[in-house]
Amino acid sequence: MKTILLAAVVSLLASILCTPLVVAYFRRRGFGQEIRTDGPQSHLIKRGTPTMGGVAIIGSTVLGYAVAHLVIAVRGGGGPNASGLLLLFLLAGLGLVGFLDDLIKIRRQRNLGLRARAKFGGQLVVGLSFAVMAVQFHNRLGLTPASTHLSYVRDINQIGVGALGFVVLAYVIIAATSNAVNLADGLDGLAAGASAMVFGAFTLISFLQFRNTCGGNPVGGCYEVRDPLDVALVAAAAMAACFGFLWWNASPAQIFMGDTGSMSLGGLMAGLAILTHTELLLVVLGGLFAAVTLSSIIQTGWFKFTRIRFGRGRRAFRMAPLHHHFELGGWEEVTIIVRFWIIAGIAVAFGVGLFYADFIGNG
Repeated sequence: MKTILLAAVVSLLASILCTPLVVAYFRRRGFGQEIRTDGPQSHLIKRGTPTMGGVAIIGSTVLGYAVAHLVIAVRGGGGPNASGLLLLFLLAGLGLVGFLDDLIKIRRQRNLGLRARAKFGGQLVVGLSFAVMAVQFHNRLGLTPASTHLSYVRDINQIGVGALGFVVLAYVIIAATSNAVNLADGLDGLAAGASAMVFGAFTLISFLQFRNTCGGNPVGGCYEVRDPLDVALVAAAAMAACFGFLWWNASPAQIFMGDTGSMSLGGLMAGLAILTHTELLLVVLGGLFAAVTLSSIIQTGWFKFTRIRFGRGRRAFRMAPLHHHFELGGWEEVTIIVRFWIIAGIAVAFGVGLFYADFIGNG
């Protein structure tokens, strides 16, 4: 537990202290955010605010994990494990895709970065690489970081998808969650605050798994997961990095995380769900992100349906994603953010409750 707290403290301090340096550097280089002209007009004053702040979140998370393992090594423990390194690979890999997207927006001074095909291509390479490696690296008990069974609060043994099916499933989860967090990153601090809650939940889940692993002597209710302590270190470091970044990203934001941050954080959530064998539970834990994504799907689907059916496209919402609908309805930005945080917190609490109910029910 002390090591998990250390990873969180180091990551928090790094994020709080280093983000202003990133802000100053990006301002000197003119790395400012471009704003959608068809969006809420109140957002136009944000044009030029430094973006790509996700690099601070990624760097702080890696640093927190590294320092924690340095302390473990000094105490005679082992080095980083496959699960932790795979999660950091996913975080950094999708962060790189997002960074390229942000950089193109800045260079071309438009709100469109990578083309959809290029963005999905980058997610495909990173996601498939993670998925393939996640079913390698057997430990002494024969466990791999991921399982080829569908999972909810633990593996559903009756539903196996096979190695190929797992790779496809993992990519879908990673791409969907990465894009979901990206869609939610439209108001100051919204994605950072909600992400911190989800990572906090995964910290608790992986810690409970660490304290109740099956090991060489399985007992009822134990968890057959690999490297749960490593997973908890990454989750705790990411949670703290988001909180530290939120200090500077809260309204009025001094820096935005950009696609660099939102895509990497979404990918990390997916990776944590896969490695903790809680894939379906992610829909509950990330309930806010699911709702925001669903609003965009409904908006697009309804517009296309009404255009075909009535000859004129109609919108289900004033604007999608969902938070912009309330903005155009007259809600203040801070009000939307706080209320959406409340929704995110309720979803996370409910998801943790489902996991804990199974934990207690299995002794």
